Amino acid sequence: MLLRRVVHNTSSIRFYSSMTLQPLPKPARFAQTPKDVWSLINEAAAASEEASGKKVVNLGQGFFSYSPPQFAIDAAKKALDVPALNQYSPTRGRPSLLKAVSDAYSPYFGRTLDPASEIVITAGANEGMYAAFTAFLNPGDEVIVFEPFFDQYISNIELPGGKVVYVPLHPPKDSQHTSSAANWSLDIAEFEAAITPKTKMIVVNTPQNPTGKVFSKEELTQIGELAVKHNLIVLSDEVYDRLYFEPFTRIATLNEALARLTLTVGSAGKIFAATGWRVGWLIGNPDLIKYVAAAHTRICFCVNSPLQEASAQALIQAQTNSYYDDTIASIKKKHELLNSAFEYLGLPYSQAQGGFFVLVNFSKVKIPADYAFPSDLDGRAKDFRTAYWLIKEVGVVAIPPTEFFIPEHAHLAEDYLRFAVCKDDDLLEEAVERLKGLKKYIE
Repeated sequence: MLLRRVVHNTSSIRFYSSMTLQPLPKPARFAQTPKDVWSLINEAAAASEEASGKKVVNLGQGFFSYSPPQFAIDAAKKALDVPALNQYSPTRGRPSLLKAVSDAYSPYFGRTLDPASEIVITAGANEGMYAAFTAFLNPGDEVIVFEPFFDQYISNIELPGGKVVYVPLHPPKDSQHTSSAANWSLDIAEFEAAITPKTKMIVVNTPQNPTGKVFSKEELTQIGELAVKHNLIVLSDEVYDRLYFEPFTRIATLNEALARLTLTVGSAGKIFAATGWRVGWLIGNPDLIKYVAAAHTRICFCVNSPLQEASAQALIQAQTNSYYDDTIASIKKKHELLNSAFEYLGLPYSQAQGGFFVLVNFSKVKIPADYAFPSDLDGRAKDFRTAYWLIKEVGVVAIPPTEFFIPEHAHLAEDYLRFAVCKDDDLLEEAVERLKGLKKYIE
């Protein structure tokens, strides 16, 4: 028996070695995907560190450089010691987290949210949004997205067969002076003109990434009136809903008609500086949530159990301690610290109304005309070259925001760079000192 098995295996080896191997099949959906901004920027940062032997200060991606609050970490450690919390959770979420979300959000809605029918726990806000698009979009259905946009929206819409329709926010008219992020404005007539019989959903992000804009009650009312008029689902991405510095309105709370159409997105990762936990939630009408839950069940079935429990306990404790106020004060201080560099340089920036990003206008910075850029940047907007140069010559990482616009609208943002302030103060201080070195490049 052993001899025959060896002979069989030997003949198999001969057979496969004599075959002419064909190219592996490529999925059409991803075959022509260009190198994404994260790869480009992170590769440039890694190459710069290797060449200079000096660490760059990464203010590019919106991940925290510091840990979640101790009460959240303690809850996570405690959860791991409970046998049942290391097993599957109910697909809609652990009862403890569903109740904690209800308790945390019900005051904003003016009534008690039903944990069993109006909330679903998801594997981060991103999976929750993908579940919503998967649930409601049929091939050819259109979704209106405001530019600049969180880049994951696009693939999340297109994978189920949806079509993205882009409506830009317009930058401040006076781009040469610092002003509020509120001045990134929506042309409501332009938005209404984008609505067609194929439009199924609208995506609103407030506080917004990357502008730092908090949509005003008046703006949300105008958006909401059109959503109700055309019976459109509103996906309201509110993951920075505990990080606002000016009045913040939840679109679902404006009136009953909008509450019926709105899915509100939240994130434990953003609230508790724990983006790697991948715990989020959607809140909405039971007749919407049940379909999101159905899609979520088929995408990943359930969210990791111990960190659901930790998120529940963190939400409960944050209701009675000073965490939310302390976090807002800390993030405002970090904005002020980083912005001190741009004040020194005379570079205009958008004063964030919420979130932890700042957009800075670099049009005054003059890069040497003969500077050598890699071919990966060929055809990219000017801000990609500015970001690359800043990494190489200054050692600070920022993100080119034209990545969050379609090419036709890239001119609106090509003078800007996006910086994240959710970093330790010593890193921000180092960034400030390095950025001040730009003075010699400013005319």
